[in-house]
Amino acid sequence: MSAPVLWEPTADRYAASTMAAFERFLHEDRDLTFSDYNEMWNWSVTDLDGFWSAIWSFFNIQSSTPYTEILGNRDMPGAAWCAGAHLNYAGQTLSHATDRADDIAIVVQSETFGRSELTWGELAQQVANTAAHFRAKGVVKGDRVVAILPNTQTALIAFLASASIGAIWSLCAPDMGHVAILDRFKQIEPKVLIAQDGYVHAGKHIDRSEVIGQIADGLPSVTHRLMVPVTQPLPDGWSAWSDAITVDHVPDFAQVPFDHPLWIVYSSGTTGNPKPIVHGHGGIILEAAKQSLHHDLGPKDRFAWMTSSGWIMWNAQWMALGQGARVAMFDGAPHYPDMGVIWRFVADEGLTYFGAGAAFFSGCLKAGITPHDDVDLGTLRSLGSTGSPLSSDAYDWVYTQVKQDVWLAPISGGTDLAGAFVLGHPGMAVRAGEMQCRALGNAVHAFDEAGNPLIGQVGELVCTQPLPSMPLFFWGDEDGSRLHDSYYDTYPGIWRHGDWIEIKEDGSSVIYGRSDATINRKGLRMGSAEIYQAVEGLEVVLDSLVVDLEFLGRDNFMPLFVVTKTPLTDAIKEQINQAIRTSVSARFIPNEIIEVTEIPRTLSGKKLEVPVKKLLLGGDPSKVVNRDSMANPDSFDFFMTYAKGRA
Repeated sequence: MSAPVLWEPTADRYAASTMAAFERFLHEDRDLTFSDYNEMWNWSVTDLDGFWSAIWSFFNIQSSTPYTEILGNRDMPGAAWCAGAHLNYAGQTLSHATDRADDIAIVVQSETFGRSELTWGELAQQVANTAAHFRAKGVVKGDRVVAILPNTQTALIAFLASASIGAIWSLCAPDMGHVAILDRFKQIEPKVLIAQDGYVHAGKHIDRSEVIGQIADGLPSVTHRLMVPVTQPLPDGWSAWSDAITVDHVPDFAQVPFDHPLWIVYSSGTTGNPKPIVHGHGGIILEAAKQSLHHDLGPKDRFAWMTSSGWIMWNAQWMALGQGARVAMFDGAPHYPDMGVIWRFVADEGLTYFGAGAAFFSGCLKAGITPHDDVDLGTLRSLGSTGSPLSSDAYDWVYTQVKQDVWLAPISGGTDLAGAFVLGHPGMAVRAGEMQCRALGNAVHAFDEAGNPLIGQVGELVCTQPLPSMPLFFWGDEDGSRLHDSYYDTYPGIWRHGDWIEIKEDGSSVIYGRSDATINRKGLRMGSAEIYQAVEGLEVVLDSLVVDLEFLGRDNFMPLFVVTKTPLTDAIKEQINQAIRTSVSARFIPNEIIEVTEIPRTLSGKKLEVPVKKLLLGGDPSKVVNRDSMANPDSFDFFMTYAKGRA
């Protein structure tokens, strides 16, 4: 049974969307007409050559040499895309500077630096200057340029300059632990390191100069260091970032093969070394262009996604820049001086599209924030959410407390493919708890354990056809075994993403959490997201984590850990149990409810269900989780103590 409709687009709104323009292009240029979206999606995943060539043409992808074929080898992994094409991600993105030099491209609102703007002309010039500086320091194609920077224009300029040369970019957030950063950067042996020695967060000055020095000393491959000084004078052995951007040079975009590495991003890395995932110039250009259809983005938009620079959404926000939209970047605490600061930012910048992690919207709900009463959101047309499933209560909060006429389009994808599997469609109705459709070009299905497709039932999220933005390889994975074992070991030749998904008859979907954190109670299997929705729907519960412990020779044990507004009492426990009994099933009432002060989370905001499960099953605390990959490492101490008590 479908959830009630919360929003529907007007005919005029959809007709003005980029998705509708793409449909018209297919009809006029390719003589293709579809009865509905699902028919269009089916075409896009069965005629991969036709679909991706249409994306190339519709978005005017610029290449110095044409491709000879869209897709050669179709195996996964190993698919060969757009052989013969030479292009450059930075050149494609900055092509808007040619005729829009005086238009604002970037706005930054920073706790550390205040508010600033860059026009397209200024952005293109500073990228050209920085690229010339890199070249003068010996950076060539294939070299790695790494940075420890917040979500500001410095990181964007350095990234585009790196891409201009054909160097390979990698970025970590400045609040990450030095071990976590070294675990990432040591693997890829960078030539250039860019860092900011401190920042302001929640009104507090954070000095990172000593940590930055430790990291630099741990990277012997680095031959050039650039510093954005905030808290200390420029240290010995470092050049000032200002030196890289002030001497004007002519833009020069090296033409590289379609599959030339663009950046290295990392898996959550909760255990062991993080996986260094390499994506290519061309694949990211195509995937970002395609996804912009689903976000309905164009040159008139003002776009922001609240993100850390250590999250894949930092990379994803340039999807909007690539379509000529103005991108507003927020660098600061989302709760300082209060939870309304982000909504004031949305209003002040006149944003048309705002996205954030699901936890942000849930936090606003819990805090009783009412943006529609507090700020003018007249320009806001669209909202995005990702990182974890967005609860039905949060959907309702958006439509009652943010804006009645706003298109809420949560997405679900991952760092692994730098894109989304399921997401929004500007011409479809919004229903609570559901994502509207499967992405064009993404052959997404739910599989049972035997590899059979499921409709209307929960199964493993798989992708049965290659995508241009799938990883080229993992850095250092010489034989490809680590890549294979990460995605292809369950269903040979088919990508298994590790999420539980239900795909409905109409093509909409619901994500039920990670499939490797399954709850199995007396034979009934379920993802944790449904339990969270029931429990966190209670006003008194701020956050929660549930794991199902399967012991050899012992009964299963399912503890539920909760963060509550007031001390946990028997009455609150009964409220929680009743909510689960009513919304999920009596089978999923926990064996024990335990109060904690924090739920452990990754740097990208995901709950650490699997590491907690491994710990409580007897795993070595030093091996089940890499604390430097956590947003709140001290939160794990409680679980270690709890595990000892149960041993």
